[in-house]
Amino acid sequence: MLGSAFLLFAGGINSLILPVRGNLEGFSSMSLGLLGTGWALGYVAGCILSATVVARVGHIRAFGVLCSIAAVSMLGSAILITPWTWIILRGLCGFCFAGTAMIVESWLSERTEPGARGRVFGVYTMVNLGASTAGYMMLTLGDPSGFFFFALAAIFYCLALVPTALSNTSTPTPMVSVKLNMHALWHNSPVAVFAVFWVGVSNAAFGTLAAVYAQNVGLTLTAVAFFTSIPILAGAVIQMPVGLLSDKMDRRKVLLGIAALALLADLAFILLAPEGRTLNLALAALLGGSIYAMYPVIVAHANDHAEPGTAIQISGGLLLTFGVGSIIGPTVAGWAMSEVGIRALFYVTSAAHGFVILYTLWRISRREAVADDDKSTFQPINAGRTSNLQTAKLSQNEQPETPQDGDKVVPPDAAH
Repeated sequence: MLGSAFLLFAGGINSLILPVRGNLEGFSSMSLGLLGTGWALGYVAGCILSATVVARVGHIRAFGVLCSIAAVSMLGSAILITPWTWIILRGLCGFCFAGTAMIVESWLSERTEPGARGRVFGVYTMVNLGASTAGYMMLTLGDPSGFFFFALAAIFYCLALVPTALSNTSTPTPMVSVKLNMHALWHNSPVAVFAVFWVGVSNAAFGTLAAVYAQNVGLTLTAVAFFTSIPILAGAVIQMPVGLLSDKMDRRKVLLGIAALALLADLAFILLAPEGRTLNLALAALLGGSIYAMYPVIVAHANDHAEPGTAIQISGGLLLTFGVGSIIGPTVAGWAMSEVGIRALFYVTSAAHGFVILYTLWRISRREAVADDDKSTFQPINAGRTSNLQTAKLSQNEQPETPQDGDKVVPPDAAH
């Protein structure tokens, strides 16, 4: 938990200082959007390849190496201030975050009784959200045009490896590598696959370029930090009420409702063209509360239709689809902002939410809702930064002792 908090604190600084500093350096919106694309590419690669890395050198060494590489990417960004260098280094950092999250979560999974994993996962999520938010808010304390915040993030990336390196606990559980079947996933729940792709587009576009928008409408650095952190906190707060509601009615209708709220916020940004702090922050909270609550509802809906024992395959396939959307979203939004104007960010997000609404309405007319007794348990998920196959494994209240069909256990190195 402590290592993860240090890591996410550094990650919060990292994810905000780059667009803020890049905007001050005169980078185009397109190049700043590609920072998010680089991150998503690296993150997806990390989700796929990290288990192999851990199998080669063990959990502890792999975690230390990944934290060190993240620190190097941060310092490299401070030395080599060019858009293409930053995009490559951001992708490298995304790979590191995927690997470290999977390592931490597999460790937690071993140290926790099955019946308590849901609670542990909740605490873990809140630790990550709190640390990320604190990292965002650090930018209010200094000048983003200097070296300080790059160095501070690098320091905390290095500190993150200290608790695990000094730990004398037993070897973590072998990590899970999942064989995905995207055709079966689509057959299981078309609306989940379609919606999660467009949610990936909208969430990654907004998450990457929100700071650029906030700077260009004239908000102060403090307001920019709030503009990027409030949506994440709003999404965390609203997840449980949304989850309880989705347990009592058709989850697709709940998805429709929150997608409609997101579209309302998108249109308000476009039509009202807010320039003051208060209205921008209020709309950011509405948009964040909506977009960050969609992913767990989609995962729960897909699991409602899934065969027993396939939760990890379902979550893994949806994560991969979300990752593809996350690669596309910042690229398209960055290009649109460069060509059309700063509010084109919300043209992209509104289109994504509109597609979710239209397709979900059509699927409701084509398929009956799942009976309440047949529904899976809703689990809060922080998608896009820490979600991976180990997240799905950890969040299971009752995890089988043996792998399911399609899963394989990657053994840790004997030295660990």
